[in-house]
Amino acid sequence: MTDSELQQARAQKWHLDGHPVRTLDEARAFLESVGFCLMYPLRPAVPVPTFIGAWVGADEHLPAFQHAYSDPRAKEATELMVRCLREKVAYEAPLFDENNNFLVAASIFPYFYALVGERNPKQPPKTGSRSGYSPLAADAFQVIRDHGPISKMKLGDTLGGSLSNAALDRGLSELWAKLRITRVDYTVEEGSVWDELSRWAPDAVREGVGISVPEALTALLSKYLECVVAADQSDIETFFSNFVPRSRVKEAINALLSARELSFVHVGNHSLLQVTPPKQAYVPRQRHPEQVG
Repeated sequence: MTDSELQQARAQKWHLDGHPVRTLDEARAFLESVGFCLMYPLRPAVPVPTFIGAWVGADEHLPAFQHAYSDPRAKEATELMVRCLREKVAYEAPLFDENNNFLVAASIFPYFYALVGERNPKQPPKTGSRSGYSPLAADAFQVIRDHGPISKMKLGDTLGGSLSNAALDRGLSELWAKLRITRVDYTVEEGSVWDELSRWAPDAVREGVGISVPEALTALLSKYLECVVAADQSDIETFFSNFVPRSRVKEAINALLSARELSFVHVGNHSLLQVTPPKQAYVPRQRHPEQVG
């Protein structure tokens, strides 16, 4: 495989080849094919598809999230993305940047939850330095549990006091980072709408709780390599270090290599990892009758 062939294969899979994603069904098919994507490209670039790129159908001059507010393409792509959240076609997480949605396909999400989410989601968050939850986050969670789905604006009013937007955002981020809550809608008037994830997607959470970390990580590693076609091991480790320690990523890669589920492919002057292609069945060559005897 050459570098240009790798880029061409990614462009086709990521819908950067002039075939944009514009309908909910097309968005569902795209997300299930790639497994996960960012809403906007990052700088420096991360080898992962973007929803805005799939909506545009190309990767030239795509807006970063800092400039998305002034790009009409971003507004239309966001409307389709929000429909995906409403219909549970995808879920999101604040892994790279809270302003740049990281979308996970519905079929992949339980594995992702197994890596990131709480193992006892019904238990309210405990506060304390070791828990990772502030008193404000715990209070916000209880309001969301009692009144959700609820907009950020109404959540702030319910919590009361002289609560600043920055403080409320920090509390929501603490809950979102552990997938205790999820954004389920967005309106211009009230902004993001939040709900308790275990209520919004009980089956996905229940399945995720029952998946072990090694099983989840190997499944996601394989899906990532299907998504990017082939990748350098350091890029894989960097990508997954947003979720789990790099040491665990290396262990999972070695386990998949030992099981021959991953293999190396030469791309230009590099040796990259790929999902091992299925073996071609041997078909014996048919001999002409005159050759028999």
